[in-house]
Amino acid sequence: MSLQAPSKSVSTLFRPFQCKSLELRNRIIMAPMTRNMSPGFVPNDDVVAYYRRRAENNVGLIITEGTTVGQVASNGYPGVPAFHGEEALAGWKKVVDAVHAAGGKIAPQLWHVGTVRKAGVAPNPDVPGMGPSGITSAGKYKAHAMTEQEVQDCIDAFAQAAADAERIGCDAIEIHGAHGYLIDQFFWEVTNERTDRWGGSFEKRSQFAIDIVKAVRARVSPDFPVIFRFSQWKQQDYTARLAPTPELLTQFLLPLSEAGVDIFHASQRRFWEPEFEGSDLNLAGWTKEITGKPSISVGSVGLNVDFLEGTLSATPMDSIGQRGIDELLARMEKGEFDLIGVGRALLQDPEWVVKVEQGRFDELADFDRASIGKLY
Repeated sequence: MSLQAPSKSVSTLFRPFQCKSLELRNRIIMAPMTRNMSPGFVPNDDVVAYYRRRAENNVGLIITEGTTVGQVASNGYPGVPAFHGEEALAGWKKVVDAVHAAGGKIAPQLWHVGTVRKAGVAPNPDVPGMGPSGITSAGKYKAHAMTEQEVQDCIDAFAQAAADAERIGCDAIEIHGAHGYLIDQFFWEVTNERTDRWGGSFEKRSQFAIDIVKAVRARVSPDFPVIFRFSQWKQQDYTARLAPTPELLTQFLLPLSEAGVDIFHASQRRFWEPEFEGSDLNLAGWTKEITGKPSISVGSVGLNVDFLEGTLSATPMDSIGQRGIDELLARMEKGEFDLIGVGRALLQDPEWVVKVEQGRFDELADFDRASIGKLY
């Protein structure tokens, strides 16, 4: 079954966009997707080709898979590329140059997994997972509670990675503050029981992220864009609500905006779902309204079926059925959000953007989970 063609022009997706030095040819973002295919934590020629292929096919901005910052416990998975060390940065420079040669733009997603890390994970197998309070989920103290120096080391590592990204020619950076990883663990009351400057209240649980954003801003040029990704849901709890009301979302977002975030990437599982009762705005829509900053929406764009059915939640998810892009176009025409992230549809088909622009919807195949295991 091919993706249902829209009833209106797709031209709203193909308007240019600019934020500071970042100039994009369209509004379509390649969402970050972990691939686990960088041997020795270094992006190789296959990774270069993978990203170049999307740039050649007119993706507006590529946000890379999560790349780990230079703190000893940042990595939690095999084959995840690092964004520190001479060899890894040289590999990323090849990626950046290839994307630019194809007319594309690229931003690395900077990542620390926190307590998700398990013992024995390379490249530092003796280092435990760590987080704000060592809690992996409600009531489970299974990791190392970070000292103040370790917290500062993480802040410095994010700042250094951002500086390195600008130095090797990246067009922006994204800070991964979502999905239950380290930064999000500081946000979440369940995993942050600290009583110092980084915990103890809703406002203080955001201080770690604010400190990272400020440290990044101090190390990059004023015109270099900083993207911040956040989510309500966590991989430990898909029903979690970081900010269950518009008022709390405002308290959460404005300090980050003031610290220097230029673009917010609001992660939700289905872009068409309203965030709060009484409004049709999704999470990215609320984010733009609150901050006045550009926002990226994301969530099941280009998918005909809910490929995650029953796999990520204790409660089985309703099938999304065949969903065209009419609603996406309508929301973007209203200016609800500025950019749209496309993930697995672009994993399935590197030419997805070109085919949508040219109206070749009958050539878009359903997502096949086998695509996750390939790099092409």
